[in-house]
Amino acid sequence: MQNQNWQKTKLMENKITSLFKNKEQGILNVYVTAGYPHLESTIDVVLALEKAGVDIVELGMPYSDPLADGETIQNSSQIALKNGMHLDLLFKQVKEIRSRSKIPLVLMGYYNQMIQYGIDQFLATCQSHKIDSLIIPDLPVEIYEKHHREQFKKYGMSMCFLITPETSDERIVKMDEMTNGFVYVVSQSSITGKTADISKQQITYFEKIKNYDFKNPTLIGFGIHDKKSFDQACKYANGAIIGSAFIKALGKSMEEFSSEGSGPFIDDIVRDFIDKIK
Repeated sequence: MQNQNWQKTKLMENKITSLFKNKEQGILNVYVTAGYPHLESTIDVVLALEKAGVDIVELGMPYSDPLADGETIQNSSQIALKNGMHLDLLFKQVKEIRSRSKIPLVLMGYYNQMIQYGIDQFLATCQSHKIDSLIIPDLPVEIYEKHHREQFKKYGMSMCFLITPETSDERIVKMDEMTNGFVYVVSQSSITGKTADISKQQITYFEKIKNYDFKNPTLIGFGIHDKKSFDQACKYANGAIIGSAFIKALGKSMEEFSSEGSGPFIDDIVRDFIDKIK
């Protein structure tokens, strides 16, 4: 059974921590790129994910050089940028989502985006728009601890760090210590978007992770793409994250979308995808 010592630790209270208190297993976090497939798709996609039973939405901030992302998410980011997506518009869309939804929202992006926006302003805007947590893959934990941890606390913003199969035991403890949302367990040593079956080597890694005394819950991501891989991941963590597979599902229907709303309803596309996972 997944180690639940994190339940004994008082974590920063938000929608994510409340979720994990009420639902210990089978958490489904779905990533979607803001502004994809069309500029105004973000709101409808997030609301459709909530309606379909998703537990957390990870909202990607489109970026020109997304180092942690595979081809599928990189392409979606490029399309979103060409559509005209930028952070101020993203926050405007988040505000609309928040007026209609209570689903936990995580923003995933890159350190340079925060710097360009102004880190204090960025965190303040996240707070005022009720973002629950951040995932910034290229923000080193040492820089976070030395320069930004108190800023995050000031604005009540939680942070989720990533660990990989190469992360040392000492560093896993450090990442867990600095995290106050969930630990993002990267399933493989690669960028996002790989869809091969979970290997024996990965299972060994998952078993190791399962036996750690984390103070935070854990979600497994990278390569989770169908019901089989989702169910396998949930055996070793509190849940899993699906990104590229969902983006592909939206992409297949992209030509059928239009700004006037013709073509298949986003609700139908999202529900069909999520029903195949859950």
